[in-house]
Amino acid sequence: MGEFEVHRVRFFGLVPAGVRCLACQPRGGRLALARTDGAVEVYNFAANYFQEKVIPGHEARSVEALCWAAGDRLFGAGLGGDITEYDLARLCVSRSVDGCGGPIWSMAANGSGTQLAIGCEDGSVKLFQVVPGGIQFERNLDRRKGRILCLSWHPSDTHIAAGSIDALRVFDVHSGQTVQRIMVNYHVQKVKRECIVWSIAFLSSGTVVTSDSFGRVQFWDWERGTLLESHTVSTSAVLSLAVSEKEDSIIVGTSTGATYQFQLLPVKMGSLEKRWVRTKPFQHHTHDVRAVAHSSTALISGGLDAQLVIRPLMEKMQKKGYDAALRKFTFPHRRLVSCARKARLLLFQFSQHLELWRLGSTDETGKDGEVLPLCRMPEHLVQLKSKGPEHIYCSCVSPCGSWVSYSTASRFHLYRVQYEGDGVSIRKV
Repeated sequence: MGEFEVHRVRFFGLVPAGVRCLACQPRGGRLALARTDGAVEVYNFAANYFQEKVIPGHEARSVEALCWAAGDRLFGAGLGGDITEYDLARLCVSRSVDGCGGPIWSMAANGSGTQLAIGCEDGSVKLFQVVPGGIQFERNLDRRKGRILCLSWHPSDTHIAAGSIDALRVFDVHSGQTVQRIMVNYHVQKVKRECIVWSIAFLSSGTVVTSDSFGRVQFWDWERGTLLESHTVSTSAVLSLAVSEKEDSIIVGTSTGATYQFQLLPVKMGSLEKRWVRTKPFQHHTHDVRAVAHSSTALISGGLDAQLVIRPLMEKMQKKGYDAALRKFTFPHRRLVSCARKARLLLFQFSQHLELWRLGSTDETGKDGEVLPLCRMPEHLVQLKSKGPEHIYCSCVSPCGSWVSYSTASRFHLYRVQYEGDGVSIRKV
């Protein structure tokens, strides 16, 4: 093998965007993921969860909730107050509808995928009908004070459970009225701080599962309004919760970076009576686990550390192999660095600007593995800012270093770079 120099590039100051929410496609093979910068990614379960699509972010579009409806239609909602449908073929927003309730904190689709429910800042729960070519406003459910932070449909599509601050409510979809209101701290004496219900799930048995800022996972009988079980899993908040399709397993994520699994197991061998049992914690994240998902074969979690972690359920695996291995997606699956070999330049891509650097050089020679001193340090030549709220989707520099181009979701930009002595001038073409 011939000799070559290895450049250690330590001046690419990329700050990855954290994972904000996850959504598994019902009876499908895809996972949607939204990041804190507004970007949406779609992973395919085939071939070990490869990244299939990326929809670039937007400064004016935050994504607080994602859900699949009507088969393969993907919807998102956020603090801008709009419900957005994504075009998965053109990788852009196809249409957007104002929710008319202020910032949207939560969204969920019913089991048949024909209706969307959104939880708004003004305390309202609104229903939208999914129709060909978009969505239509249908009705408002009973409105009370307090933002709606989480939503879940009953599998029969007759009721909706909603979590807010200090309380959870159950709505009758047909009448639109609140049929049950439960104070989550009624049994705790002398509670001075508010309890935030961060996540909620409505099981077919009528049990409502909540996770809150006190670090508890609680199981409620919604018809009687009573507490069935309470598990304190953390000293800090439990931020996210997801239930398996068979409703025999639950995954929760905490603000300490730990994830827990609950399994519905018989009290005794052969007994019909079952209880929820917590397994040991898994510390795969370093920051808040804001989103979790439960597929048929794996537990999926995403954190503010930007990692997507897939932990297979070993009892679901037929044989050992790569499918049964823990997988972590710790780096962007897009090209963010392009190289101009002849000019010894590197172009770095950020969400709203580009940086052009010249590599350092050395005159020294040494043995294999030695670090050689630089006679010329790396040089920052150009910082090119993108105009408008759209994030940069892709970028490239020509091999000679004289041309730089980048693209957003709607525009393509080309620049001519000229080097004059120690100075650099750039001109838009």
